[in-house]
Parts: sequence; structure tokens; C-alpha cells
Amino acid sequence: MDFDRRTLIAGSLAAAGLASKAGAQTAPPMAAKPLPPGLPQPTETIDLWPKGPPATLKAPLTETVDERSTDALVTDRAVHGVSRPRMVVFRPDRPNGAAVMITPGGGYTRIVVDKEGYEIARWLTARGFTAFVLFYRLPGEGWSSGPDTSLADAQRAMRLIRHRAKDFAVDPERVAAMGFSAGGHLCADLSTRFAARVYEPVDVADKLSAKPFCAAPIYPVVSMDAAIAHAGSRSLLLGPVITPELEAAHSPDRTVPADAPPHFIVHAEDDDVVPVENAVRLRAALKARGIPVEAHFFANGGHGFGLRRAIGKPVEAWPEMWRAWARTVGFG
Repeated sequence: MDFDRRTLIAGSLAAAGLASKAGAQTAPPMAAKPLPPGLPQPTETIDLWPKGPPATLKAPLTETVDERSTDALVTDRAVHGVSRPRMVVFRPDRPNGAAVMITPGGGYTRIVVDKEGYEIARWLTARGFTAFVLFYRLPGEGWSSGPDTSLADAQRAMRLIRHRAKDFAVDPERVAAMGFSAGGHLCADLSTRFAARVYEPVDVADKLSAKPFCAAPIYPVVSMDAAIAHAGSRSLLLGPVITPELEAAHSPDRTVPADAPPHFIVHAEDDDVVPVENAVRLRAALKARGIPVEAHFFANGGHGFGLRRAIGKPVEAWPEMWRAWARTVGFG
């Protein structure tokens, strides 16, 4: 991946100044019920937009965290109404110099906190990766930026990680993206439209590239073709009036550039929420462009397996498969 070295150096030198100006950051999403003992919760966050997001709202939002688990020892939180998009930081004890930005799923109606966010982040940090869980704005909640709302947050987050790379002992070039379900769509949208201008630059961080070193869409929503699309994601992302042009513009399988990063894709063939054809089309589009891609299709796994629901099934192997693949492309 090519970067302007002087821009990177200038960005690193300015990082401390940017952080000090930002002041106190917004806390991570919290649940009302007591959290399980012995499981430390993250406290470090990075707000994406110092002066607020680059879009307007139809009506004010109230950030709400719903706890969906009835087990006192297991959390399954989901948040909606995010108006202060931010990253929650997980630092490893021994950084390996690589970072992963995680975009959890939730059908673009919510963002899953634990199953596709914090649990993945803890797995990564145990192996030396610095992890950033992104709580992005949802396009169906009335933002003027419409279908590009979440992508703007993802681009900005990638740039901020690079801008503050020294703060996290991270190589600014080795920043990957990993996303799940609708967050997998956001991951693939970022990995194919990293250069799209979806917001006006706000500071020096926006001079940096938003292109991930590599991307891992896991059981991703990809196509906006009504024949295979996840209907809820399609409706919330594209809005009430959906044209063929709008479908194409927001289907990552149809926006792959010649310089897209390497991809690692996982999907279960018995997924009854997001048809496996989504991943199949993305793989085919990447292959057609000559982009390195490794795809794994498991017979069983269903949808939303993450880590916890993959236990005891062949699909349980996917994280270590990703890690082995990451080494082959020079990441990790």
C-alpha cells in the first residue's frame, strides 16, 4: 500500500495535538444491568468527529443499549441511536504492530456490542493485535448523508487509527478491516470504496488513506439485489426509493476497484438470514479483478456465529484460518 511518507510523519507529529484538543471522549455504550464479574470492560474511546458528524439529523437521537441475554453471566448488548460515533480501543499486552478495525453487525438497525465486537477484539488482543470496535451511525436513523453515513464513519476511523498510530505502537500501513453481517457490508464497502469522497475533510487526519491493508467480511451482507439481499439492510441503507443505480452503487461486488486490498471471506451455506450468494458474488467480483481472495464456505453454521455460536462446529476454525491467511499477505 502506498502512502505519502511526509503526510504520515506530519500526521503522527500532530496526533498528540489533535488528541489534546478533543478533550474527554464519549464513553463506550453501557448496559443498565450489572456486568458479569471477571470480564474487564473497555474504557478507552476515540470520538470520530471533533465538531460532530458531517451530516444533519431529521430528529434528535437517544443512544440506547439493549441487553438481549437473560443469562447473568453472558452479555449480548446491542446499541442504536448513535449520534456520537466512536471507536472503543482494545490494547494488547504485547503489540505486534498490526491493528484491526471491527465493524459489528446488526442489520443496520443496531450495532452488536459483545458477540461481534468486544469478543472478537479480546480474541485479537490476546494474539498481539490492537483492536478498534467501531460504533458507527446507522443510515436509517435520519442522517442527511443517507447510504454513505456508515461509510463516512468507517473511512474516518481508518484515517484516525493511522493518524494516531504511534499512540498504539501500530504500523500505520498495517491496519485491517473485519466486519460481520451488515458490518460485513460496511467492511466490504470500505474495502471497495475507500477512495470515494463521502465527506469533506475536517483535519490533517483526512489526508491519509482509508484503504485497509486487508479486509475480512464475515457472513457479510453484500449485494443490494433484491433477489439475494438481506431485506432489512437493503431498506434501511437505500431508503424508500430504490433505483437500479442506487443498488449498484452500494453493492460492493459491483464496486471493486483494481487496487482493492486482499480479502478473506467466511460464510455458512445454511445461513437463513443472509444468503451465501452474497459472499459468492463478492468472491467472484474480486477474482475477476485479480484481487487476492480466500473464501471459506461451511456447510453448517447458520448466521451470526461469531465466536460463541461457532463452538463445536467446523466453522469454529475460522479465526485461526484468518490468522494463518493474514500471515500470507504480510499482515500480523
